Amino acid sequence: MGVAKALKALSRIPPTKRNNQVKAKLDELIEYFLIHRLFKKSHQPDEISRPGWLKLGFPLMYQTDILELSEILTDLEVVDPRMDEAIEIIRNKPIDGKWNLENSFNGKMTVSIEKKGAPSKWITLKAMKVLSKIG
Repeated sequence: MGVAKALKALSRIPPTKRNNQVKAKLDELIEYFLIHRLFKKSHQPDEISRPGWLKLGFPLMYQTDILELSEILTDLEVVDPRMDEAIEIIRNKPIDGKWNLENSFNGKMTVSIEKKGAPSKWITLKAMKVLSKIG
Protein backbone atom coordinates (compact mmCIF):
# COMPACT_ATOMS: atom_id res chain seq x y z
CA MET A 1 0.00 0.00 0.00
CA GLY A 2 2.90 2.34 0.70
CA VAL A 3 4.21 1.78 -2.81
CA ALA A 4 0.79 2.74 -4.20
CA LYS A 5 0.69 5.94 -2.18
CA ALA A 6 4.26 6.83 -3.22
CA LEU A 7 3.25 6.35 -6.85
CA LYS A 8 0.15 8.49 -6.31
CA ALA A 9 2.16 11.29 -4.69
CA LEU A 10 4.85 11.34 -7.37
CA SER A 11 2.25 11.19 -10.15
CA ARG A 12 0.79 14.49 -8.90
CA ILE A 13 4.01 16.35 -9.62
CA PRO A 14 3.42 18.19 -12.93
CA PRO A 15 5.46 16.62 -15.75
CA THR A 16 7.39 19.86 -16.30
CA LYS A 17 8.49 19.84 -12.63
CA ARG A 18 9.71 16.22 -12.53
CA ASN A 19 13.46 15.82 -12.31
CA ASN A 20 15.30 12.70 -13.51
CA GLN A 21 15.06 11.05 -10.09
CA VAL A 22 11.29 11.50 -9.98
CA LYS A 23 10.93 10.21 -13.56
CA ALA A 24 13.06 7.16 -12.78
CA LYS A 25 11.12 6.39 -9.58
CA LEU A 26 7.80 6.78 -11.41
CA ASP A 27 8.97 4.34 -14.07
CA GLU A 28 10.12 1.89 -11.38
CA LEU A 29 6.84 2.07 -9.45
CA ILE A 30 4.72 1.81 -12.60
CA GLU A 31 6.63 -1.30 -13.64
CA TYR A 32 6.25 -2.76 -10.15
CA PHE A 33 2.46 -2.63 -10.42
CA LEU A 34 2.41 -3.77 -14.04
CA ILE A 35 4.55 -6.81 -13.20
CA HIS A 36 1.97 -7.64 -10.53
CA ARG A 37 -0.97 -6.97 -12.88
CA LEU A 38 -1.96 -4.40 -10.22
CA PHE A 39 -3.20 -7.02 -7.73
CA LYS A 40 -1.34 -10.35 -8.15
CA LYS A 41 1.38 -11.99 -6.05
CA SER A 42 5.02 -11.67 -7.10
CA HIS A 43 5.98 -15.31 -6.99
CA GLN A 44 2.54 -16.78 -7.62
CA PRO A 45 1.12 -14.58 -10.39
CA ASP A 46 -2.09 -16.59 -10.60
CA GLU A 47 -2.98 -15.67 -7.01
CA ILE A 48 -4.45 -12.43 -5.72
CA SER A 49 -2.04 -10.56 -3.48
CA ARG A 50 -4.59 -8.52 -1.57
CA PRO A 51 -8.23 -9.61 -2.02
CA GLY A 52 -9.34 -6.31 -0.48
CA TRP A 53 -7.87 -4.48 -3.46
CA LEU A 54 -10.73 -5.89 -5.56
CA LYS A 55 -13.29 -4.16 -3.31
CA LEU A 56 -13.72 -0.57 -4.40
CA GLY A 57 -13.79 2.06 -1.69
CA PHE A 58 -13.85 5.76 -1.00
CA PRO A 59 -12.09 7.35 0.73
CA LEU A 60 -9.24 4.87 0.84
CA MET A 61 -7.04 6.61 3.40
CA TYR A 62 -3.89 4.44 3.65
CA GLN A 63 -5.46 1.57 1.67
CA THR A 64 -5.64 1.20 -2.08
CA ASP A 65 -7.63 -0.76 -4.63
CA ILE A 66 -7.50 -1.61 -8.32
CA LEU A 67 -9.57 1.44 -9.18
CA GLU A 68 -7.16 3.85 -7.50
CA LEU A 69 -4.18 2.12 -9.12
CA SER A 70 -5.90 2.16 -12.52
CA GLU A 71 -6.73 5.84 -12.09
CA ILE A 72 -3.11 6.69 -11.25
CA LEU A 73 -1.79 4.74 -14.22
CA THR A 74 -4.30 6.15 -16.70
CA ASP A 75 -3.59 9.68 -15.40
CA LEU A 76 0.06 8.95 -16.20
CA GLU A 77 -1.11 7.82 -19.67
CA VAL A 78 0.12 4.28 -19.10
CA VAL A 79 -1.32 1.86 -21.64
CA ASP A 80 -0.23 -1.70 -21.07
CA PRO A 81 -1.95 -5.08 -21.55
CA ARG A 82 -0.88 -6.05 -18.03
CA MET A 83 -3.61 -3.69 -16.79
CA ASP A 84 -6.32 -5.51 -18.75
CA GLU A 85 -7.43 -7.94 -16.04
CA ALA A 86 -7.86 -5.18 -13.45
CA ILE A 87 -9.70 -3.00 -15.97
CA GLU A 88 -12.00 -5.88 -16.85
CA ILE A 89 -12.84 -6.39 -13.17
CA ILE A 90 -13.73 -2.71 -12.89
CA ARG A 91 -15.72 -2.86 -16.13
CA ASN A 92 -17.80 -5.80 -14.83
CA LYS A 93 -18.70 -4.29 -11.45
CA PRO A 94 -21.44 -1.75 -12.22
CA ILE A 95 -25.07 -2.50 -11.49
CA ASP A 96 -27.46 -0.41 -13.57
CA GLY A 97 -24.55 1.77 -14.67
CA LYS A 98 -23.35 2.54 -11.13
CA TRP A 99 -20.53 1.13 -9.04
CA ASN A 100 -21.19 0.22 -5.41
CA LEU A 101 -19.19 1.25 -2.37
CA GLU A 102 -17.66 -2.09 -1.37
CA ASN A 103 -15.03 -0.95 1.12
CA SER A 104 -15.66 1.76 3.68
CA PHE A 105 -14.25 3.47 6.74
CA ASN A 106 -17.78 4.40 7.83
CA GLY A 107 -18.07 4.07 11.58
CA LYS A 108 -14.37 4.94 11.97
CA MET A 109 -14.75 8.56 10.85
CA THR A 110 -16.71 11.48 12.20
CA VAL A 111 -18.98 11.46 9.15
CA SER A 112 -20.03 8.51 7.01
CA ILE A 113 -19.44 8.88 3.30
CA GLU A 114 -22.15 7.18 1.30
CA LYS A 115 -23.53 3.78 2.26
CA LYS A 116 -21.55 0.56 2.00
CA GLY A 117 -23.16 -1.80 -0.50
CA ALA A 118 -25.04 1.01 -2.23
CA PRO A 119 -24.23 2.90 -5.44
CA SER A 120 -21.40 5.39 -4.96
CA LYS A 121 -21.13 8.69 -6.80
CA TRP A 122 -17.39 8.83 -6.13
CA ILE A 123 -16.56 5.33 -7.29
CA THR A 124 -18.84 5.66 -10.31
CA LEU A 125 -17.10 8.90 -11.29
CA LYS A 126 -13.64 7.39 -10.89
CA ALA A 127 -14.55 4.18 -12.74
CA MET A 128 -16.11 6.10 -15.63
CA LYS A 129 -13.02 8.33 -15.82
CA VAL A 130 -10.68 5.33 -15.99
CA LEU A 131 -12.81 3.47 -18.51
CA SER A 132 -13.19 6.53 -20.74
CA LYS A 133 -9.41 6.93 -20.83
CA ILE A 134 -8.94 3.24 -21.68
CA GLY A 135 -11.51 3.47 -24.45
